[in-house]
Amino acid sequence: MNRRHLLTGLGAALALPAIPRAGAQTLTRATLRLKWLTQTQFAGFYVAVQKGYYREAGIDLTINPGGPNLLTENLVASGADTFGLSGGTDSVFAARERSLPIVCTGVMHQQTPFVFVARADGPIRTLADFRGKTITTWFTGANFVLLGMLAEAGLRPTDFTMQPQQVSVTPFVDGQIDVVTATRYNEFYTLMTRMGRDKLRVFVPDDHGITFPRDTVIVSEQTARDKPDMVKGFMQASIRGWRDALRDQKLGVDTVMAVAPTLARPHQEFMLEEAGKLMVAGPAATNGLFWVDMPTIQKAHDFFLRNGVIKAPLDLAAAYKPDVLAGIPLADRMA
Repeated sequence: MNRRHLLTGLGAALALPAIPRAGAQTLTRATLRLKWLTQTQFAGFYVAVQKGYYREAGIDLTINPGGPNLLTENLVASGADTFGLSGGTDSVFAARERSLPIVCTGVMHQQTPFVFVARADGPIRTLADFRGKTITTWFTGANFVLLGMLAEAGLRPTDFTMQPQQVSVTPFVDGQIDVVTATRYNEFYTLMTRMGRDKLRVFVPDDHGITFPRDTVIVSEQTARDKPDMVKGFMQASIRGWRDALRDQKLGVDTVMAVAPTLARPHQEFMLEEAGKLMVAGPAATNGLFWVDMPTIQKAHDFFLRNGVIKAPLDLAAAYKPDVLAGIPLADRMA
C-alpha cells in the first residue's frame, strides 16, 4: 500500500457520513482512535457506524484514523480520544508501566497478528541466527515482543541492531535489512505479492510458546469508572458491527472502500479474511468476539517479566476489565 493510498484513506475517513436516527434520544459524543489508517482491519467499526449501531447505544461516535506518529495510548490517556484501538497486550503493558491511566475492555486479535520475516534462502534459520543482523520493527509494542523472543533464545539487545520500521517494506525487499516485521493481513500480503511466499521464512511468536493478543480496545480509567454504561454500549455496538462484517465480508470491504475508495480491493479482501481468522481464534471460539482472556494475558505478562521487557509485575486486574464483556450475553458476543 503506497503513501498516496494511505493519505487518501486518512482524508476520506474523516468524511464518513453521519447516520440519522429518529427520536429524541440524547447522544453522548465520543471518538474512537484507530491504531492505523482506514482499512478493513477496522471494518466492523465502520459497519457499526454506517448501520447506526452506536447511535442505538446512545453514542455519537466519530472514528479518528491513526498514523505512523500517533500513539493511541497517549491520546486516550490524555482525554483527546474516548476509545482507542491500541497496539496490543504488549502496548497496554508498556503504557501501564509508564503509569498511563488506561484500561483494556476488549481484545480483537486472540493470536499474535504479526510475524518476523527473513529470506528463505538466507542465513537466518533460527532465532539464534538473528545475532549480528539488522531488524526493523514497530516501536509501539512489536519491539517488546521481539526483544522477549530473542531473550528466550539467549540474545541480548546488544547482539543485534533493531531499527524503527517505516511504512514500506522495500528496504527488506531490496536486501538492505535482514528481518522485517509483518502483520499477517497487511505487510505479509505485500511481501508475498512482491517476492513470493516460497522466498520467505517466517518466525511466529505463537510457535515459540507465547501468544500476544493484540488490537486492544482501551479507555481511560476515568471513563471506565464514570461511564460504564457507555463503555458497555460501545462494546455491544462494535460486536454487532463486526458480526455483520465477518458474516458478509463484501459488506465489510464495501463499507471501508466507500470511505477510502483508492485502497486496493484484493488487498482489502485478503486483510478482512485474515483479520477475521485472528478474531475468532482461540478463546473467542467459545467466549465470543473481543474476549479478554486473562490466563493468556497473564502468560504474556510473565514472559515479558522473565525476559526483562517490563521491570516489575503489573496489576493486571487494574489494567484489564473482562467484566464489561461478561455483562453481554454470550449469544450476542458470538461471531
